[in-house]
Parts: sequence; structure tokens; C-alpha cells
Amino acid sequence: MSIAALLGTHGLGWDDLLALWLHFSVLSLLAVGGAITTAPDMQRYLVGEQGWMDDAQFTAGVAIAQAAPGPNILFVAVMGWHVAGVAGVLATMLGIMGPSSLLAFAVGRYGRRRADSIGLRAFTAGLTPLTLGLLLSTGWVLTAPTRHQPMAVALVLGTVALSVASRISPMWLIAAGAVVGALALR
Repeated sequence: MSIAALLGTHGLGWDDLLALWLHFSVLSLLAVGGAITTAPDMQRYLVGEQGWMDDAQFTAGVAIAQAAPGPNILFVAVMGWHVAGVAGVLATMLGIMGPSSLLAFAVGRYGRRRADSIGLRAFTAGLTPLTLGLLLSTGWVLTAPTRHQPMAVALVLGTVALSVASRISPMWLIAAGAVVGALALR
């Protein structure tokens, strides 16, 4: 039995797996605020550029992984599985976790020695708007299948407004969205 058959690459060649790993490695270094903030580029690459998934499969994969217990980064494994089975999971997970983990280790050591540096504090403060922008773009991509529905748009805008204006736990807002979504499916 070949290694490709053992790993279940779904017909992808080694060059495709290497490209997948490289792309997720670059995204790893851009994942300020978590891997979910790079979902728009994952969608662009996997759906638009490579055609390995469609929008509905991408959105469903993210939703399933986010609903499952465990770390939020599981959606990357779901994407890898859909694209190339076990080999895809290995390529995407090693790509998304490897470079950022090494960078975090190196920067953490540097930051502990220079915690009072104004440059380091400014850099850290500058990451907040970047993270918010990345999360907004992720929300935009994930709402693509329902953006034409006024109720869905109102629900998203209401959730954002409540999140900004109050101290309501996001878990209550997620629960409310689940109830509204379940009622809309009837």
C-alpha cells in the first residue's frame, strides 16, 4: 500500500499538499486573534482559487467545528479533512500551528525581558484593531449564504450592537442566534 493511499489524499498530489501546507503556514503568521480570523483567506484559497470546496461546504465545516466541544482551531482540521483526508489534516494543522507556535515562543521570551518597552506596548495595542478587522471579515465570509435574508442581516447587526453596547455574555447571543435559526428552519 502506498503512503498516499494510507493517508487518503483524495487524489491530491504531493505538490498540492505542499502548497496547502505552505498556504496555511503563511496564514499561521497572520492569525492575530486566532485561526478563525484567517477564515476569509482560507475560503478564498480553498473555494475560490483551488475549487476544493464550495461556499456551503466551507461554511458548514466552520459551523460544525465551532459547535463541537474542544479548541476553536478544529475547523482547520475539518477543512484539511474535506480537501485531502488525513494528509490534508496533517498539512493544514501543521501549517496553521507550527510557525505561529515557534514565533510565539520566541516573542514570549523577548517580551518577558522587555515588558516595559514602549515599542512593545504600542505593538500590542495595535493588534486590537487588526484583530477586530479580521473578525469582521470572517463574519462577512461566513454570512455569505444568508446575506440575502433580511432577518439574518438584522440578527447579525443586532448581535454586533449588543456586543458593543453591553456586557452580555457572547454565549447568550450565540444561544439566541441558534434559537432564531432553528425557528427559521421550520
